[in-house]
Amino acid sequence: MLPVLFNLGALKIYTFGLFLVLAFFWGCFLLWRNIRLTSFKEEDVFDGLFIALFGGLFIGRLFYVVLNFKDFGFDFLKFILINGYPGISLYGLLIGSFFSLYLFLTLKKIKAIEVFDYFITPIFTALFFGKVGSFFSGVELHLTPFYEAAFFGLGAYLSYKLLFQVRREKYSAGFIFYFFIWYFSLIYFIFDKIKIVNLYLLGYSFNKVLSTALLLTTSVYFIYYFRSSIKNFIKTNGQKTWSKFNFQFKRKTSQGESKKSGAN
Repeated sequence: MLPVLFNLGALKIYTFGLFLVLAFFWGCFLLWRNIRLTSFKEEDVFDGLFIALFGGLFIGRLFYVVLNFKDFGFDFLKFILINGYPGISLYGLLIGSFFSLYLFLTLKKIKAIEVFDYFITPIFTALFFGKVGSFFSGVELHLTPFYEAAFFGLGAYLSYKLLFQVRREKYSAGFIFYFFIWYFSLIYFIFDKIKIVNLYLLGYSFNKVLSTALLLTTSVYFIYYFRSSIKNFIKTNGQKTWSKFNFQFKRKTSQGESKKSGAN
């Protein structure tokens, strides 16, 4: 592990901090590229981005403090001194960010769900760099952040491809946002068992409880969304399977009768 990337005497460049900077700038660049495809005003979107960041950091920190209340209590200094008392909930960060962005866009009379889709690829990219930074700096133990980074990189690629399907109106606005919730919760559900958990809710892992709830909810949403395609698939393949089974059954029956008549 490499907590300090460069040690230049009085100046130290921390690995995790550098990757967070990369996450921010790459996320902003991809968001800018995505927004250029739309009629939304860049200044409105980036104003919303910075409001979402501040809201997300506050809510993410609040989640962490509340779930570790025994270590923080009502000490406000511990809440704001994140360097001395580190910790932030990634789920809280995301919830706070999307909620803050929703409020801002609603006040601007912009349909938030239409804008959310353009944020997903930048968010996946930022998560990718963040997890790579966690792995190399040793912020998170084991290979978990490396695996998560790989999945988030794949998520960035898939969401970018889906964005153009949404723009062609193959999928409705908000589809990529719901995909993000499903995909993110799936990753956290899978890797929660091999993480050192420090966020608990009623004795259970907070991330696992929330991931399970979101995973089930979004899975039901996608089943409903693709219900026509699922019905057609079942109907078509069911008929083929039944025809094949019926043919094999009749064939075996006829062969059995032939053997009996031959024996007689």
